[in-house]
Amino acid sequence: MTPTHIRFRRACVAAAAAGLLLAPAVAGSAYGTPAAVRSVPAAPTPDGEEGFPELTPAVAAQLDAAVRQVMREARVPGVIVGLWAPGKGSYVRAFGVADKATGAPMRTDFNTRIGSLTKTFTVTAVLQLVDQGKLGLDDPIGDYIAGVPNGDRITLRELAGMRSGLFNYSEDPDFDKAFTTDPDRPFTPQELLDYSFRHPVQFEPNAKFEYSNTNLILLGLLVEKVTGRPLKDVIDRDVVEPAGLGRTLFPTGAEFPAPHAQGYTDQTASGKIEDATGWDPSWAWAAGAMISDLQNLRSWARTLATGTLLTPGTQAQRLKTTSVGFPGAGYGLGLFNVQGWIGHNGSLPGYESLGIFLPQQQATLVVILNTDVLHDGQEPSTLFGEAITGIVTPDHVYPGHKPSAPKPSASASAPASPTSPASSASTPPASRSG
Repeated sequence: MTPTHIRFRRACVAAAAAGLLLAPAVAGSAYGTPAAVRSVPAAPTPDGEEGFPELTPAVAAQLDAAVRQVMREARVPGVIVGLWAPGKGSYVRAFGVADKATGAPMRTDFNTRIGSLTKTFTVTAVLQLVDQGKLGLDDPIGDYIAGVPNGDRITLRELAGMRSGLFNYSEDPDFDKAFTTDPDRPFTPQELLDYSFRHPVQFEPNAKFEYSNTNLILLGLLVEKVTGRPLKDVIDRDVVEPAGLGRTLFPTGAEFPAPHAQGYTDQTASGKIEDATGWDPSWAWAAGAMISDLQNLRSWARTLATGTLLTPGTQAQRLKTTSVGFPGAGYGLGLFNVQGWIGHNGSLPGYESLGIFLPQQQATLVVILNTDVLHDGQEPSTLFGEAITGIVTPDHVYPGHKPSAPKPSASASAPASPTSPASSASTPPASRSG
């Protein structure tokens, strides 16, 4: 099993949510110059809620130490962390290097490839069409797209909720070979579906949760068919612009606006770590190709969790989660709820991200890093999330779950659940586009 196969599976919510518990540490090392921490007077804590600490210099020092320990242990070149809580303050810092060759430092204004956080945008576009009466969540995908295995029975709700049973194309050995042989090559959505549809369905629709990037490729094509517009145009104009995200975009190729960090991956033909900055993300398309930055992801995490672009009824359906196989974690429609934190993670070659919102505290956490190399089988973004939330929200630790035994490889008869290079498009599950 190649490293690429492993990452392809990791792109889903289950993987990220299953990270190792990491106790915050107190050592430190010089990983760049941190940005200033703003603190404000603490607001009263609602009855029954664990208090979120005021983000004083003392708490910031704890966070610094925890972040630096994860960096050392997981060998992360650089990371950006943003934490905001009304009445408690904010913590916004960049650590480490953006370019291992030059030693240039990470900066909080960098753009980044967001991997599977793209899924949150694609599913939002679908749900907007539901609100417009152009789609029904319980419509079969076969009513819109021909040739889908079980297409007459798999609903749009099951695609968005990762319960379709369709094989994850990013686990296909031929796709793996094509990608690692030439990571600069473009893929079309139909090529990606072809890799999936050559495999039998994994289970009956709605029988269980299993993260699959194939689901999002179908939803992207669905949006194009119903609107008559390219997916990029729909997401940019109908989702990104109304949300006020001026530095978020859906690329058409390998373009990557400056400034940004270099991204490092071991998802290579040789298994050695390489610079993946300019690799074409078209293989992840609607599942993991998008680009954003710290402040835009901060805003989007709240928008996603509160549903300001959708009707209350549709948002309520979106937030209904089903189990991903362990306590405290569930997947809704293109988002997860892990220990009360709502959002998604993303992992594609060279980059990982995490954007989550905790309604109980109105708190937002965003983590961005320039590597997707696993540490002891865990997504580094998950390790950062756990270290940080262990300090500030001990009653809501993300992800708060120790991993189970590894699942079979992509080449085995029973593929493992989500995560992948693109968004692993990483998410609590994980996969190449997790």
